[in-house]
Amino acid sequence: MTDAVSYASWTALKVAVANGPTQTKSTSPILRLTRAVPVIFVTNVVASAEFFKNTLGFSIDFLHGEPPFYGSVSRDGACVHLKFVHEPVFNVGAQDRDGFIVAFIEVQNVKALYAEYATAGTIFDQKLKKQAWGGRDFIVRDPYGNGLCFVGPA
Repeated sequence: MTDAVSYASWTALKVAVANGPTQTKSTSPILRLTRAVPVIFVTNVVASAEFFKNTLGFSIDFLHGEPPFYGSVSRDGACVHLKFVHEPVFNVGAQDRDGFIVAFIEVQNVKALYAEYATAGTIFDQKLKKQAWGGRDFIVRDPYGNGLCFVGPA
């Protein structure tokens, strides 16, 4: 957005336009979204954080409350928050389970991550698969049925 500039006359405006755009200093910072963090609803924040740590290689950033009702786990640039709920927020039937993904986690080398998880004995809801759109992905479900899709370029 630029500040309004006024001219003394029509002639002065024409001269200014002919000489190029008026430079104005912007005092507004650049607006840029930097990341989004999915919040996964679970009935046990500690157990969920341990699943992310022990099964998926994430670090536990924090657990808040006594007992914990909110937490954060991360690995490299990926971060997921965990929120306690008394019962499932979504009633996902068996016919919808395959499509129920709560987080897409982008991976630079999805084949290597898949191999790491396979070697560690991770149970996959969907094995590594090349998709019609050109990328590859696989899905792991947490103990509460939340689908975590790890996706990368072909």
